[in-house]
Amino acid sequence: MDLEAVRTFVAVAEAGQFQKAAADLSITQQAVSKRIATLERTLGVRLFTRGPRGAELTIDGQAFLPHARELLRVAERAGASVCPGHRPLRVDVIASRSAQSGLMRGFHHAHPEIDLDVMMLLDIETAVAAIRSGAIDASFRAVAAPGRPLPEDIESVRVLDEPLQLMTGPAHALAGARSVTLAQLTGHRIWMPGILPGSEWAAYYDDLVAEFGLTIEATGPNFGSDALLDTIADTPALATFMGEPTRLVWPADHGLRRIPVTDPTPVYPHSLLWHRDNPHPALATLRAHLAALAAGHDAAGTWTPDWVIPH
Repeated sequence: MDLEAVRTFVAVAEAGQFQKAAADLSITQQAVSKRIATLERTLGVRLFTRGPRGAELTIDGQAFLPHARELLRVAERAGASVCPGHRPLRVDVIASRSAQSGLMRGFHHAHPEIDLDVMMLLDIETAVAAIRSGAIDASFRAVAAPGRPLPEDIESVRVLDEPLQLMTGPAHALAGARSVTLAQLTGHRIWMPGILPGSEWAAYYDDLVAEFGLTIEATGPNFGSDALLDTIADTPALATFMGEPTRLVWPADHGLRRIPVTDPTPVYPHSLLWHRDNPHPALATLRAHLAALAAGHDAAGTWTPDWVIPH
């Protein structure tokens, strides 16, 4: 359907005259007549009758008018969605309660004038493809996982090292500890059903297990953080890892403990990825905001896998 013909139809309907609609659109009356005739042939109905008072909508024209207006609104939104100066900045995070979401909440608080569209894409291949296609502007990822070098047109900068904590229920053997070392975790079952096979965070935990002889189980369905916390609270033999900045709320009777991990402290490295030719003006603002927050990386007493890109 020709949107210019639809636009002309709406103009005639609102003006009530072909001549006035032509003036409003800055085209000739003949052009208006041709566009309306084309639209009527496309729809197979008459849209106007000409009477003493000008152009009057037929019953079919009255039925079509609200849809025509909606078509024009959709077209306007579609155009705005790909206009870098007007559409929201589209950023991918792993989870809504993650440290990455916390970074974006802080950015939104600091820059409320910037429209944001925050989404969640699970794996790094999907995120990189979305960046390259323009579907998103940036993504938070740990890079580069083994065998996954970033394409040459993708830029990255490390923005946050997230310390891991051990979370236990009140009856767990380590529940009373003020801190635990990685060596103390040997032999304890750490349950993390949210690990996606093949993801960069699966690669991270595989290396953590291999380096320190831990037991991390990803068995069972992932019903989300609420179900995970319920199970940890009720099962003395299980614990889980949780990022220090991760925002969680649980019932008071769960008695959950968040315990720092030391010697060394495993940190999950978050990097921001974007396409080097992305023109969105808010992307530079986001990068500057994150750069101002970034602390030193690979600090003494911390651990990351060897494949993590140092920044």
